[in-house]
Amino acid sequence: MAEAADFQGTSASPARRWLRRTGTLLASAPLLAGLLQLPAATPADASGQESPQAASGAGSVSVAVDSLTPSAPTEGDTVSVTGTVTNNGKQPVTDAHVDLRVGPSLETRSSIDALAKKSDDVQGPAGEAVGGKYTEKFSKLTPGVAEPFNISVPVDELDLGQDGVYQVAVALSGETAAQPWDQVLGIQRTFLPWQPEEAGTKTKTTFLWPLVSDVHMTAETGSNEQQTPVFSNDDLAEEISPGGRLDQMVSLGKSLDLTWVIDPDLLASVDAMTKNYQVRGEDGTTTSGRSQAVAKQWLSELQQAVAGKEVVALPFGDPDLASLAHNGTSVTGSLSHLKEATDAVDNTVPTILHMKPSTDFAWPVDGAVDPSIMKVATSAGADKVIARSDSLQDNLSYTPSAARPIGGGTTAVVADARMSTAFQGDLTQASASTLAVQRFLAQSLTLGLQTGKQRSVVVAPQRTPSVSQAQAMAEALGALQGGNWSESEDLTAAAKAKPDPAANRKVPPASAYPPSLSKQELPRAAFEQIAKTQKNLDNFKVILTDQSRVVTPFGRAMNREMSTSWRGRGVAALGYRDDVKSYLDGLIDGVKLIKKSETKLSGRSATIPVTVQNNLVQGVEHLKLRLTSQNPTRLKIGGNAYEEQRVAVNGGHSQSVKFTTSANANGRAKVEAQLYTEDGQTYGEPVTFDVKVTEVTPTVMLVIGGGVLLLVLAGFRMYTQRKRAAAREAAEDTAGEADDDVDNPVGAPQNPEAPGDRLKEESGAGSRADAPQQPSDPAPDTAAESADPPGTGERVDR
Repeated sequence: MAEAADFQGTSASPARRWLRRTGTLLASAPLLAGLLQLPAATPADASGQESPQAASGAGSVSVAVDSLTPSAPTEGDTVSVTGTVTNNGKQPVTDAHVDLRVGPSLETRSSIDALAKKSDDVQGPAGEAVGGKYTEKFSKLTPGVAEPFNISVPVDELDLGQDGVYQVAVALSGETAAQPWDQVLGIQRTFLPWQPEEAGTKTKTTFLWPLVSDVHMTAETGSNEQQTPVFSNDDLAEEISPGGRLDQMVSLGKSLDLTWVIDPDLLASVDAMTKNYQVRGEDGTTTSGRSQAVAKQWLSELQQAVAGKEVVALPFGDPDLASLAHNGTSVTGSLSHLKEATDAVDNTVPTILHMKPSTDFAWPVDGAVDPSIMKVATSAGADKVIARSDSLQDNLSYTPSAARPIGGGTTAVVADARMSTAFQGDLTQASASTLAVQRFLAQSLTLGLQTGKQRSVVVAPQRTPSVSQAQAMAEALGALQGGNWSESEDLTAAAKAKPDPAANRKVPPASAYPPSLSKQELPRAAFEQIAKTQKNLDNFKVILTDQSRVVTPFGRAMNREMSTSWRGRGVAALGYRDDVKSYLDGLIDGVKLIKKSETKLSGRSATIPVTVQNNLVQGVEHLKLRLTSQNPTRLKIGGNAYEEQRVAVNGGHSQSVKFTTSANANGRAKVEAQLYTEDGQTYGEPVTFDVKVTEVTPTVMLVIGGGVLLLVLAGFRMYTQRKRAAAREAAEDTAGEADDDVDNPVGAPQNPEAPGDRLKEESGAGSRADAPQQPSDPAPDTAAESADPPGTGERVDR
């Protein structure tokens, strides 16, 4: 009935081709009758052994189809096939010729897969040769030499019938010295979609165009105001340079109708390259990046390419949802990083691309899902999960629409597995790329011919296609959008399409998750290390005067630590996490206590200084310094076992904090200094030092007191002696004057050196500047300061 219906709707040209094929069959009837009268097979043939013709010469020539244009021909077109044939045997091939052979149409998608696996099998069916002038001949094929061919055939000569996918084979036939008869020595099959007229019901096709890359930026930034970023390598510059992978993705995608799927980390990284940035070399040193112009050009082209198109933004860093679901949810705080990565989109994509993206979609690796992945994928706000049909499978004879509700307000958007995986593998050879394109188109047309109902199909290719893969994708998508059986649709529209009630809505169990993908996941240890880094960051940020300089770069770095790009690169992932941790530890260590040597304390009380050093650019505050005596019976700090003081230090400075101490006994006391944050968390390593106490005892005080008393008494005795001597001198002076009046009359000469004057000098009544000190005079209170260097111990102020 299906064939009859097709014949009723056939145009004049297909009807003519049907009559031609019928005549050919009738003409070949006598030949078939003659073949039936041939003798029975020889015993060798009956035993299953190959005949001489099908033996050593079969497959000795490789055929490569480098191009087939147009990929999806219509009425009036000419199909051109180019490629090469290479004699891989040891003998020359003579009387060789290449021709096209058209086989029957392939009715199912599985038959396309089966033919693709045996595309170069010379033993399989090859179809009817076009022959005639549409054959290219070679007089001789020398071993090891590739010969090009180019065959162009009007589509009317291919005898294509009803709409569908046809097998087209390029076959090389010839003779060898060992087998001197014409035989097929090499063949390459491909697919030719045939839909010459507009389909009554077109398939709506959504093609995701991913802009995702590996992790390139580190957590390290410069100490300047701009916080110059540091890149772990210069690979991103190569990707966005002309001819690079990401440059090709933008150049090829801008002329196609598709949905862009972008990792905001990629945009942030390229945007950082438009300014000053540093690149770390293999030896650990950094040099200035030089790709500012390239980065600006790439972003400008991307802005133009996405204008008016749908853009879906993944969470920042493209976190591995499956790894998080299987190994990270049991680690506290892991899910919060997914929420932060989703929130970071608003500060990245609209600023750089000047448009608002959709954040409603989550995309697990290869679309493989299980209940835990679905739960994690929707935990950060997404209500649509991009799955794949080889994970969420349907037991139907046709391909249903992509969207299907799975409960809880979540929609699974199931991408077609066959079309999504069509461009994987090595497509650097033109022949491999051509086969991938034709196979993709064949799957699409066969899918569209399955039912008369319109369906929405989603294609989700690999996240990071190579340049050759991207070129093949663009070629196929261009042919599809120029064909007659498909029309483009945005991902949001595909998710809202009416779901097929017969489609599977049950998420597969965890046991069905592919083991090959499980082996590539981030381990639990990775999430534990991320959690430890987050804890250290939380303790560190509270002391900073400008937290954003640290919180933002480290927050983004931890998002990158969960990236899908680490799959299968466990060693590199661990190295990145270690680098982030080491850099944060270095910043934390920038605020620390200066180590102290043994401190000497004499007397009952003194002050002990402890120095806090801040090597950061910004100031720190909200810190407490606690000084604790580990032997409070001998030495107390501030009257207790410990004392705390608040600390605030400007960037690049240090500050000494003084603590009052009191001693009760002689000997050594161990003291510990420790920084704390205001919430009571320890900060940094403690500093421990010894305090040597030399206490002044009561006996020593009595001795000192007695000495002072003796000095006072001696001074009093000297004072009384001097007073008496002065009185005697005054009396003697009076008596002398009386004698002078008697012995020396008026006008008599005076004695130049009176005895009284000599007495005054001897008694000290005159100037005492040169008089020697008495043995009882006290020594000076403070000794002269020594210029010698201090000892190993510190002497504190009292």
